[in-house]
Amino acid sequence: MDVCLAIKQRLEQMGVEQRELAAAAEVTESYISQLLTRKKLPPAPDRTDIYEKMGKFLRLPSGKLSKLADLQRKEELKRSWGEVPAPLFKEVREFILGKCAPDATEQIRAIFEKQPFGELERLATQKLLDVAKRVAKEELGSEDWLHMVAQLSGRSYEEMRVIILEFLDTDVFNVSIENCASFLNPLIESWDINLTTFSMEIVLNRTLAPGHPKKFEFVERESHQPEEEPGLTEFLKDSSLSGTATEEEIEFLKKLRFKGKQPTPLYYYRQLQDLRDPLHFRPLMTQTPQMKIRGQSQPEGSVAPMHKYREVDDINRQLQLDGRKKALQRWAGNKGSQGKKQKAKS
Repeated sequence: MDVCLAIKQRLEQMGVEQRELAAAAEVTESYISQLLTRKKLPPAPDRTDIYEKMGKFLRLPSGKLSKLADLQRKEELKRSWGEVPAPLFKEVREFILGKCAPDATEQIRAIFEKQPFGELERLATQKLLDVAKRVAKEELGSEDWLHMVAQLSGRSYEEMRVIILEFLDTDVFNVSIENCASFLNPLIESWDINLTTFSMEIVLNRTLAPGHPKKFEFVERESHQPEEEPGLTEFLKDSSLSGTATEEEIEFLKKLRFKGKQPTPLYYYRQLQDLRDPLHFRPLMTQTPQMKIRGQSQPEGSVAPMHKYREVDDINRQLQLDGRKKALQRWAGNKGSQGKKQKAKS
């Protein structure tokens, strides 16, 4: 039994319609219809939340739909192994080139045309997909984020959920112009690549994915340098120490290097806690910090209020200027009063 048949049978047993299942899964009715008629391959279980939502609505054992979908996908993969990968659609290539840095566009276009769907085109497309998928997977559960993307793309909330679910399930061989227009276009601002080192930089829309540009590059390592410190390996295996660590935090820990020392798992745990301690980092300021006004209340929840004001030297300099102004005002006031007394005597 495949996942489509299991869902159909359960719908009949419960006496409910596809539109009710679509509403429960927060997708469009047409998407459910295409899944059940096998016009679309069931999405990969590790890239979507749709099976959990449908299983809960259909009152099926947890994980049943995911297992059926995984088996169905494996059978489909076996049938497609012998097929030769087809080049990207022309529209997709134009989109990829349109997001390329202007200075490099013509050179990249010449390579793409000389080697249709060659190594460079696959590399660039794959990295764009990887970055976009990472953002989509992290934000899939955020309704506010989905509404924002839907608004930028001119789609409904349900349509955008379907688009992202399909996008998470696509790969470099099957990416479509629909994926590009509906999701990649609003998310990715630009990309650039150094053809000498093949280092690649991807700039994302800061409204949808705040943070620094993503960089990928080939890094030369010393031959005697281990790929991963033994202490870090033990740390990652111990869920009591690393169970809550995110991908970005683990990547940071992997970049730590030591000469003549071998850190223990406890060292990495302490580094992780230091990395999360707000007292160790100053908050990013988008506006010029202002001096604190006397009597002004302290904002609630602030951890390090001194970061919101000017540095000590700037404060001292301002106090000196204020003192000089007050002294000049007193001097001017005294001089004016003396002049009035002299006029009165005369």
